[in-house]
Amino acid sequence: MIIDGKKVAIQLRNQIKAQLAQFSDIQITLATVLVGENPASKLYVGMKHREAHAAGIHSKHITLQQDIDQQSLEAEIEKLASDDSVNGILVQLPLPKHIDKDRILAKIPAEKDVDGLTEVNMGRLVQGQNQLVPCTPLGVMRLIEAYNIPTRGKTAVVVGRSSLVGLPQMLLLSAHGADATVTLAHSRSENLVEICQRADILVSAVGSAGMITAAHVKPGAMVFDVGVTRTAAGILGDVDFAAVEKIAGGVTPMPAGTGPMTVACLLENTVKAARLQGILPI
Repeated sequence: MIIDGKKVAIQLRNQIKAQLAQFSDIQITLATVLVGENPASKLYVGMKHREAHAAGIHSKHITLQQDIDQQSLEAEIEKLASDDSVNGILVQLPLPKHIDKDRILAKIPAEKDVDGLTEVNMGRLVQGQNQLVPCTPLGVMRLIEAYNIPTRGKTAVVVGRSSLVGLPQMLLLSAHGADATVTLAHSRSENLVEICQRADILVSAVGSAGMITAAHVKPGAMVFDVGVTRTAAGILGDVDFAAVEKIAGGVTPMPAGTGPMTVACLLENTVKAARLQGILPI
C-alpha cells in the first residue's frame, strides 16, 4: 500500500477551507520570515503560501538579508508578535550560522507558534496538552488516522532525535489515545537493524538517503519516510522505497508522502492558533 500524503493533504486543506468559509468576515493570516536566498527554503515558503491561499488563509511574507544581525531579526519577529492581524508566525529554518535560533524562536508568542517549536509549546507537548505541535510529526499522525493504522499497544520505532521531528514524533505516538510503545533510535544506535525490525510502525527522520533498507523492515510494517536529502538527481528519502515497498504493509513515497502533510498541518495549526487567540470560536 502506498500511503498517499498528497491525497490526504488535499483532503485536509479542503476541510480547512470549508471551516473558514463559515467565517467569511474573518481574515486569518500566516506570516513567514525567510532570511537569505536559500533556494530550497524559498521553494518551501512559496509552497506554504500557495497552499494557504488555496485554503482561504491570507499570508504575508518577509524576506531579510543573509547578513542581518541578531538584534534586527529579533526586532522583526517582535513586530509580527505584536501585530494583532497576524495569527501565525513561521520562521523558515535553517537560519544563518551567526543567528541564535533559540533566541529567535523565543520571540514568537506560544499562541502564534504554528511550527510548534517554542519552549512553551514543546513543554506542553511533553505534558500531553498538544496545543500547537510540530507540523511534520503531526502530519504523520494525520496519515495514521486517515489510513486507520492501529497504534494502540503496537511497537513503534522513530529513527532520528531532532526537536523538529524525532522527539515530538515519539511523544505523539506514545501519548494517550495513540498508546504505542515507542523506541527512539538514531544514526548512532547500535543494532539499528534489529531495533527497526521490531517496529509495527517505523518513522525515519535522519536525512540519510537510503539508510532504511528492506533488512530494517518487519514484514507488514507501516513505514513513514520523513528524512530529506537533496541531490543532483532530486530529493531522496531515508527509505529505499523500491526495496521496502515489497515487504512493508504500507510506505510513504518521497516526495508526495510526508512533505505535503507538513504543509497541510501548518494550515491546521494556523487555524488552531486563531482559535487560541479568540479570533475563531473554539
